[in-house]
Amino acid sequence: MSPAPRLSVASHFASAAAAVPVLALALALAGCGQPTAQQQGAPPPPQVTVANPTSANVTDTDEYVGRFVAIDEVNVRARVSGYLDKIDFVDGQLVKEGDVLFTIDQRPFKIAVDQAQANLAQAKANLDFTKADLERARTLLEDKTSNAISKQAFDQRTQAERTAAAIVQSQEAQVRSAQLDLGFTEVKAPVSGQIGDRRVSVGNYVTGGTGGTPTLLAVIVSTDPIRFEFTIDEASLLRLTRRMGGTDFKGDPVALKLIDDKDFVHKGKLDFLNNVVDRETGTIRGRAIFDNKTGLFRPGMFARIRLQSSDPYQALVVPDVAIGTEQVKKFVYVVGPDNKVSQKFVTLGPLQGDMRVIREGLGPDDKVVVNGLMRVRPGVTVTPQVAGAAPAAGAPGAPAGSSSAASK
Repeated sequence: MSPAPRLSVASHFASAAAAVPVLALALALAGCGQPTAQQQGAPPPPQVTVANPTSANVTDTDEYVGRFVAIDEVNVRARVSGYLDKIDFVDGQLVKEGDVLFTIDQRPFKIAVDQAQANLAQAKANLDFTKADLERARTLLEDKTSNAISKQAFDQRTQAERTAAAIVQSQEAQVRSAQLDLGFTEVKAPVSGQIGDRRVSVGNYVTGGTGGTPTLLAVIVSTDPIRFEFTIDEASLLRLTRRMGGTDFKGDPVALKLIDDKDFVHKGKLDFLNNVVDRETGTIRGRAIFDNKTGLFRPGMFARIRLQSSDPYQALVVPDVAIGTEQVKKFVYVVGPDNKVSQKFVTLGPLQGDMRVIREGLGPDDKVVVNGLMRVRPGVTVTPQVAGAAPAAGAPGAPAGSSSAASK
C-alpha cells in the first residue's frame, strides 16, 4: 500500500485563508436580526415625582435660645440671732407667702419683751407723778396771794413732766422693738413659690440682723407664672419694631419649644425688651412670660422661643425634602416640557411645618422634583409622575396588571 501524499506548506495556508471568509459570513448571518447585550440592558428613564409649588398664607418667625428665670427669687435669712429651734417645711415643697419656715429659740426675746414692758410701766408711773406735781404747781402759781411757788420752780416741774413723757415714748419704742424681734424669731416665707433644701439644721446658731453676714437658711423661687429671657440681634429687632410700628411689644404672642418637644407647643406673651442694645454683642435682652401651673418649667432650664417677625402674606412653598445644597447655595430640580431635569437656585424663607417658603427662584408653574432626587442630575431625561396621581400604565411602580400586555 502506497503512503498518502504530503501537502505542501503553501497549500496548507491557502486552504486556511479560504476558510476565513466563510467563517466570517457564518457569524454575520448568525447575528443578523438579534439585539446586542447592551441593547437588551438599556434602562428606561428614571421615574420621579413632581409637584408645582403651592401658594400658602405664611408668617415669618425668628427663633432664639434662652433660659427660664423666676419672677421672684429670695434668699431666706434670719433677722435676729439665736439658736435654731424648729424647721417647719419639707425640702422642695411649695410654700405660700406668710408660712412659717424656721423658728429661732424665743425665750430670750420673750424676756426682753417683759423687761421692756416693765420699763414702760415704770416710765408711765413717773409720768403720772410729774403730771400731778405740775398740776399742783400750776394751782399754786395761779394763786397770786399765797406766793407759795416761784416761777422757776414751776418751770422745773414743767420740764420734769416733759422729760417723763419723752421717757414713756422711748420705752414704748423699746417694747415695740422687743416685740418685733420676738416676731422675727419666726422666719416666714416672703413670697409664694418652691423652697429649696434647708441650709442649716436644728440646734445651730444663726446670725441675723443687717450687720455682718446673716446666715442663709434657704432659697425660695416663684414658679407660676415664670419668665423666659433671651437675646435678640439688631436685624431681628428692626423687623420686630417695624412690624409692631413702635416700641410697645408687651403682649405680643410667642411660642416655645423644650428640648424634648417636636414643635413650639407652649404659648406665652412677650413681656419686656430692654431699652439699650449691648455695644459688645449687638444684641438686646428680651423677656417673655408663661403660665406654669403644672410646674413643667423650672428656673435655669434652656429652651427655644419663636417670635413673629412679619404680618401674614402669600408665598410659594415646596416640601422641604425637595431642597438641595451646593456648597452654600440652595437649589431644587425642575422638569421641563421635554422631561429633562434642570437645576434652579432659590432663596429660602422660613420652614412652615414640613413645607419650605421659597422667596425667589421659582414660579408657580415649575414642576419641582419632590421624590427621587438621588436618581437625577441636570440634563437627565426622566419620567415625571405628578404627586398624588396614579402611576402610568407600564411605568415602574405601577400596580400589577395595569400594562397593556397584561390586559390582553
